[in-house]
Amino acid sequence: MATEQIHYKLYKPYGIISQTHSNDERQARKKRFLKELYDFPEGIMPIGRLDEKSEGLLLMTTDGKLSDTINRSGMEKEYYALVDGDISEEAIDKIQQGISIGLDRGKYKTKSCAAKKIDTPNLPERKKKIRDARHGPTSWVSITLTEGKFHQVRKMTSAVGFPTLRLVRVRIGEITLDGMQPGEVRHIEI
Repeated sequence: MATEQIHYKLYKPYGIISQTHSNDERQARKKRFLKELYDFPEGIMPIGRLDEKSEGLLLMTTDGKLSDTINRSGMEKEYYALVDGDISEEAIDKIQQGISIGLDRGKYKTKSCAAKKIDTPNLPERKKKIRDARHGPTSWVSITLTEGKFHQVRKMTSAVGFPTLRLVRVRIGEITLDGMQPGEVRHIEI
C-alpha cells in the first residue's frame, strides 16, 4: 500500500532560507530555516526555491516525483518585483523577449515571458524596511516565467537598468498566495 503524500503551501518570509535545516553547523547557527514556521513531517522538501531575500509562495511536499515534475514541467511561476525607478515600456519589452543574463560564469538568454507594469499590489508590509521615497521613484512589475534560473528575475530587471528591491512569488501554476501572511503554512491537496 502506497504512503499518502503530504503537500503544503506557505508564504516564505524575507530572511528565511528555502530549506528545513542545514547540516552545516555555522550556517545552522547564523541562518533562519523553514522549520521555524511549522513542524513539517519527516521527508518534506521544497519544490523549487526562493532565495533568502525573496518572499512569497513556496510549495512543500513529501513526493519527490511531484517535485521533479513541477520543476521540469515549464509550469508558470508569477513574481511581483518592486524595482528601483519607474520601469519603462522599453525595459518591459526587453524582459518579455528574453534578455541575456550572467549565469554559471557565462551568459544565458532567458526564454520569452509575460511581463507588465502593475499598480502597487496588496501585499503584507515587509518587516525589513526597503527604502523610502527620498531615494527616488519605484515601480512594480509582474513577471511570469516558465523557467527558473539562479536569481533570474533579479538579474533580468537589473539587466534592463531597474534593479529589484523586493521580490515576491505570488503564483505557481494555479496555486496562489491567496491572501496568506508571511510565515503562514496551509495543508493543500495536489
